[in-house]
Amino acid sequence: MLRGIDVSSHQSSDFSTEGLSFVFVKATEGRSYINPKQSAQASRARNAGCVVGFYHFLWPGNLTAQAEYFVEKCASKKDDLLAVDWENTSEGTHASNAEKDRFIREVKRLRPGHRVLLYCNRAFWLNHDTTSYAGDGLWIADYVTAGKPRIKARWRIHQYTDRPLDKNVADFGSEAALRDWATS
Repeated sequence: MLRGIDVSSHQSSDFSTEGLSFVFVKATEGRSYINPKQSAQASRARNAGCVVGFYHFLWPGNLTAQAEYFVEKCASKKDDLLAVDWENTSEGTHASNAEKDRFIREVKRLRPGHRVLLYCNRAFWLNHDTTSYAGDGLWIADYVTAGKPRIKARWRIHQYTDRPLDKNVADFGSEAALRDWATS
């Protein structure tokens, strides 16, 4: 399995890329937040030869506007991965299944050359998701042994810890396989 991390404005733009094959960067949230470090964080990952992905933290409502905001404000380039982060907001709300699905479909429509993934934690996948729609792949958070999330669904990326930062593994046999998948 391949190793990767995900970063947001809470992390430095000078993170270690040693041993990493991929890095996801938080780009946007709702319709008003842009990670001010996203370009520098993505450049750091690109310069290290990592596959780069960007994610949007989803809020309920205005899904088309959120999708447009994400793809417009995201520092993505051709063949980067895109993802939606579906979990509870700071207000304790969350987008519905229909909203999550519509957001993924809208991002895929706006950026047809990109793979679009769903990020959620195990509890959301098991207790909130009713459609099992994850776009091009599921990125599951479950803090257990790397590569052993406690779900039955096929997953592409597993976030297995958040200490000292969010660490992930990708279910690909090689970096070339990940790049081929990202660009196909």
